[in-house]
Amino acid sequence: MIFPPHCKFVGSANGTPCGKRAYFLSRYLVRETPGGTEVLEVETDPNGTGLMRDVLSARVLASGDDVYRYPERVNVQDRTFLVQEAMRSGYRCTVFCGHGEQTTFVLDPDLSAFLRVHVYDITPPRPHLSATLGDLERTGLFGDLEVVFEHHVRDIREIKADVYPCRAAGFPRTVDADPLRPGDRVAGCLTARELLRECYGEEVAVETICPLEKVAAEPFIARCCRSERAGLGLWNGLFGAVVHWGASSWEIATAAREVATAWRRRDGEGSGR
Repeated sequence: MIFPPHCKFVGSANGTPCGKRAYFLSRYLVRETPGGTEVLEVETDPNGTGLMRDVLSARVLASGDDVYRYPERVNVQDRTFLVQEAMRSGYRCTVFCGHGEQTTFVLDPDLSAFLRVHVYDITPPRPHLSATLGDLERTGLFGDLEVVFEHHVRDIREIKADVYPCRAAGFPRTVDADPLRPGDRVAGCLTARELLRECYGEEVAVETICPLEKVAAEPFIARCCRSERAGLGLWNGLFGAVVHWGASSWEIATAAREVATAWRRRDGEGSGR
């Protein structure tokens, strides 16, 4: 796959106002020809001076029917999205235009070198960790990380409990608002279990809903109600990051960066499962 690390390395060359010269940062050029869009790799004179440099060599990477121009403006920093869209296009090369007219492209799209990070969360209510990562990803915040978030969001309604943890999810009976009845099936986290033990004794059985308990792949990010578990480390022998139930967007973004960086240091650049 060829995917320029930044749009500043991709130039548009629909004319030759400066002759056979290109902007000194340009490593690739996209231009229109009678046969369609053409993508070239160029080498400019490293010993030249000024902003425009002589082009020492050029080779065509893709042209004609191999090239597809993506019809919508995109966030060119959202690299995972761009590769995914290039794969969906079915073309060998997809050219993208940013909201500020930046140009980039993906040639022979392939996500195998991207790191796959497993995300564990629950719903309802809104799966805070999973949803926040999605919101942040769309801003391009993780573009340089080249990660794919694989979301494992458990729907706790499938437990079919009589009592759930809190009113925020809209359940008719919840631990924080209703007394328990004999035989009630209760769904809750470790904190809920401790609360019920204090109020009702040891006889109450609670089915755990903690996302951390469902971790089955690494590297991971999981949400947990216990702040003492937050941070990087091993959980049942698997490496990842834990964020608190009410973690801020900044804390979640930091956790994502830390787990990706630490994992690559452990297992090698680009390593993923």
